[in-house]
Amino acid sequence: MTYRASFVMLTLGQFLVTGLDFLGIVIMFTTVEALGGFSLAEIGFLYGGAGLCLGLADLILGNIERLGQRIRLGTFDAMMIRPMPLFAQMAADEFALRRLGRVTQATIVLVWSLVILDVDWTLGRALTVPYLIVFGTAIFVSLFTLGAAFQFWTTDGSEAANAFTYGGNTLAQYPLTIYPAEAVKALTFLVPLAFVNWYPSLFILGRQDPLRLPTAMQFASPVAALALGAVAALAWHGGVRRYRSTGS
Repeated sequence: MTYRASFVMLTLGQFLVTGLDFLGIVIMFTTVEALGGFSLAEIGFLYGGAGLCLGLADLILGNIERLGQRIRLGTFDAMMIRPMPLFAQMAADEFALRRLGRVTQATIVLVWSLVILDVDWTLGRALTVPYLIVFGTAIFVSLFTLGAAFQFWTTDGSEAANAFTYGGNTLAQYPLTIYPAEAVKALTFLVPLAFVNWYPSLFILGRQDPLRLPTAMQFASPVAALALGAVAALAWHGGVRRYRSTGS
């Protein structure tokens, strides 16, 4: 907070840049009534949910994507001799509150959609909203971790990792009905981005699954988050064990 003006400008800049994405969706809806069978308010819910989950994960762990840079510069070696877990050090490395811009923008869209959605709000549906945020964030945290672990082998794989984190967020912002069935299956069983917001949203919005998968899938986000988290933890620890000092 030393340079408050810079902090405010960077945060506002991120807020505006991410806001342009949703503005584009709003403009598109001036010419269409629905996208993939979903209204603007429903897509706003998908957009806000995915964006908030990514924003929170980015706020918590976004700096871990700089692991490759630290390895190349040799500064990761200094972390290894400190009496703190490496994962915690990477998470706290240059913690950037400016990322609150993305969180704020997504929260505004999510709240707006919740206000105008025509939903029969039962207790179960209401509780599914924080459930979506918690486990969706956990899934993105695991994807950030996997992307960082990948850099133990490549040292320059941040762009490939971004395809699954920021790129995954872009995919999840829209109803999966606009994608081919094979892509939806991949986002369900390979890279479980569908569990970030899609399946919980089907329950909240009272929608049928276009793939006709079991209704239990709408409540399987904790299982997906736990499974992906286990894979991410194994990849991270495997990368740390494999790592050899650069000597610089």
